[in-house]
Amino acid sequence: MICEFSNVAFCVFGFPIHWYSLAYILGIIIARRLAIVFSGQLPESISSRLIDEFVSVAVVGLIIGGRLGHVLLYDWNYYSRYPMEILKIWRGGMSFYGGFLGIIFVTHRFCRKNKIDFLRFLDLWALGVPIGLFLGRIANFINTELLGKVSDVPWKVIFKDGIPRHPSQIYEALLEGGLLFGVMLTAFHRKCYLLRGLSSGIFCAGYGAARFCGEFFREPDSEFSGRLLDLSGLNLNQYISLLMLLLGVFLILRGKNP
Repeated sequence: MICEFSNVAFCVFGFPIHWYSLAYILGIIIARRLAIVFSGQLPESISSRLIDEFVSVAVVGLIIGGRLGHVLLYDWNYYSRYPMEILKIWRGGMSFYGGFLGIIFVTHRFCRKNKIDFLRFLDLWALGVPIGLFLGRIANFINTELLGKVSDVPWKVIFKDGIPRHPSQIYEALLEGGLLFGVMLTAFHRKCYLLRGLSSGIFCAGYGAARFCGEFFREPDSEFSGRLLDLSGLNLNQYISLLMLLLGVFLILRGKNP
């Protein structure tokens, strides 16, 4: 399969809307809607007004955290030479773990300001996140970034470099998005959100496991990550994924034994 895509989805009055931006917009809209649907079922009900106020705060934390995470962890040599490129987020280049830390930071401040339980509020958004991850990985595929390892499997893809590769972005979309959404949907159906922090723990553990597996089919994101892979057999993202998995297990055990 030869893949040559435009990174522009469509134009509005001559202004290009990129697939990456569209993925973020749709992910946030869907996550907001799911949060509103489940907000009335929490032990401490959270108003739709607060949810809407949080969306703008979350967008700032997500973008700044995600971009800085990518710049600092994966491509500092390039961005240190061309700092203005940091602002061009529509070209892709966002780190989930950076965005995760950015969201955690702004959520904690928002909850303190509005006297909302921090873990309860995170639980409210847990179901919607895998959908955003799925859309983001599809955008990665269209943008031909986060390339898979060289492979000759029957479903290989060939981008502009002419090298057959694993479609690792699709693997991660299915693992981090599709499969994890199914797990989260099952957890919500069983009302796991009633136990403080349990839904957040299931998400963290599920994402950590999914990302750990997906990384086996993906080229290292940076020179340091590649050296780490050569030395230990695991790349940087896999070590961070293990930490995410452990955090999830901790929250699950804490949620089941309050």
